[in-house]
Amino acid sequence: MSQPRRVEISEDGGLSILWDDGHQAGYAPARLRLACKCAVCEDEWSGERRLRADSIPAGIRALGVKPVGRYGLQIDWSDGHSTGIYTFDRLRVLCECPACLTAPRG
Repeated sequence: MSQPRRVEISEDGGLSILWDDGHQAGYAPARLRLACKCAVCEDEWSGERRLRADSIPAGIRALGVKPVGRYGLQIDWSDGHSTGIYTFDRLRVLCECPACLTAPRG
């Protein structure tokens, strides 16, 4: 599992992560907020999404980010949401850099 070396809130309110393998990843705030898998945003049993893209405020921003154990990050969002945990594995899959967007996903 990759580990982040540096995590920063970017100017647009998303995240910028430098991974231990040297990969620099960027995450847009609205897409990252929509990817939350907590029980409020996604049904634990069915996997059905509860959070709709159109319910995310246009100016959503990450206000803070903190590590959760050695496996993930918790983000405090400007819409008041802060219960989701984004695992490092999931964050790697969600990377929006040009190389990752064009790479085959397994």
